[in-house]
Formats: sequence, structure tokens, C-alpha cells
Amino acid sequence: MQRNPITIEVLQILDAIERRGSFAKAAEEMNKATSAVSYAVQKLEEQLDIALFQRQGRRSVLTPSGQLILDEGREIVQATTRLASKAKEVATGWETHISIAIESLKPYPVFFTVLNDFLKEHPSIEIDVSESVLNGGWEALEQDKADLIVGSPGPVPLQKGYRAIPLASVDLLPVIASHHEFADLIVQPENIEMLLPKVRRVITHDTSVTDIRRSAGLSNEGRRFYVQTIDQKLEAILAGIGIGHLPRLRVQQYIDNGQLRQLPLIEGPVWDNFIAWKISNKGKGLQALTQKIIAELG
Repeated sequence: MQRNPITIEVLQILDAIERRGSFAKAAEEMNKATSAVSYAVQKLEEQLDIALFQRQGRRSVLTPSGQLILDEGREIVQATTRLASKAKEVATGWETHISIAIESLKPYPVFFTVLNDFLKEHPSIEIDVSESVLNGGWEALEQDKADLIVGSPGPVPLQKGYRAIPLASVDLLPVIASHHEFADLIVQPENIEMLLPKVRRVITHDTSVTDIRRSAGLSNEGRRFYVQTIDQKLEAILAGIGIGHLPRLRVQQYIDNGQLRQLPLIEGPVWDNFIAWKISNKGKGLQALTQKIIAELG
């Protein structure tokens, strides 16, 4: 059987060249001589009898054949990386990688402080953090895009094999920018019901793709303005685009300095939320990290 000339190393070389834009920069990243990188590419081209790169000015640009090998090769490299991580996990019980999806309403300073403390104790574990909204966290957990979700709202999906523990509720405040055209009127209790439908709502998108999406917060009446993250929502409201609920921890400073004003609604929503993972996930790193997060956010 003829030996396959496409090796993991040459795929990594192609990836570095494409990302860095030159053979020299790729060689520097991989701690190799430029001649060694050039030879590896030239040898692969000769064995496959195709051109992988073409010159465009000072840059080395992939040919269509080279792009195909790179795209498919990146998946192979990622698969081998996951395989190595799984093998190490099986041998030691400690993961090399933990992916976390955190609900956008949770207090980030506390969360990242916990992660920093955890990494000081376990520096070899790689952490991958993404932001989720509403059903997006549960979907990420189900599809193995996240090993752990933090702050995803209830109800907890049933019969999915999840272990879910409640975290401290999030206090949400309905706010409006002080310079908004309706600010002086809508903050008066006698005007709130009449004016509320006339003011645009700022709403964060549910990051769920396949599950039924949902929204939360103020009444669905009136115009809407959609954003991707809670930080974008805060900035949109500060700019005067509309009104919406935001966590007290995120907005109290703006209320105190007069940039935002709280709407006189009788009760703001209480955000019941959970930390959750799959029961089948027995990783020691996940267990240790979960205990730290619960201790701080639970």
C-alpha cells in the first residue's frame, strides 16, 4: 500500500502559512527553518503532483486544491487533538479542555475570578468560554458544544441526563436612558401603563438554533431592537434606543451617576437559573471547577 504523503505535520505547516501569510512567518511560529517549511510544501506538491500555493504580490496564497487540503486537514488536526485529549483524560481522569457556556446575565467579574483561581491550581487545563442566551445554553450542552453551562434559565429539560443545581437568582431592573425623549414622563407611575407600549424594547437574541427560541423581560408590545449580547443591550439602552431589563450588578453604577433611570414597575422579574452538566461527564476537572463556581455563585 502506498504511503499517504499528507501528514499531521504538513497540515499544521499549511495552516500556519495560510494564517501568517508567508513561509517565513509560519516557520517562526513553528520554530522551524524557513527552508524546512518550504521543503515540506514542495515535497507534498511533488508527491501529489499539484500546486498548493501561488504568489500574489508578497503573499503566498493557496490554490483551490491547496484550500481543499487545508479545510479538510484542519478538521483532521482538530480530531487528532481531541483524540489525544480523550486518551489523556482516560488515563488520568483529568481533562485537558473544558468548554463553558455562560448566560449573559451572570456577573462576569466573579465568574472570571473563579476561573483564574481554578487555572492557578490546574494550569494545564484549557478553558473555552462562550456566551449563551436563554435556551442557547441548554442546546450547547445537549450538542456537546459545552461541557458546563452556567446561569441558564429554567425549566431544566427533562430526561436529558443533566445534573442541574440552582444558582443565586439575578435581580433584573427595567431601565431607560435619562436623555431618552420619554424618560421624564415614563418614570412617573401614573404614566407607565400608557407610555410603555410606545417605547422600543431592546431584546437579546436567544442563541438557540434548533430549539424553540424565546424572549424574556418587558411586554412584547411595541417596536423591538435586537442585540446579540447583554453588553450590547446595555450600550443600546444607554444610547437611548429603547428600554429593557438589565442585571442590577451591571446597571447600578449608571443609575447612581444619573445615566439610567429605573422604570416604576411594581416588580422586576427574578431570574431563576442553573449550573448544569451531563451526568455521564465524570471529568475530575469539571467536578473541581463546578464546586468552585457553585461556592461563589450558588
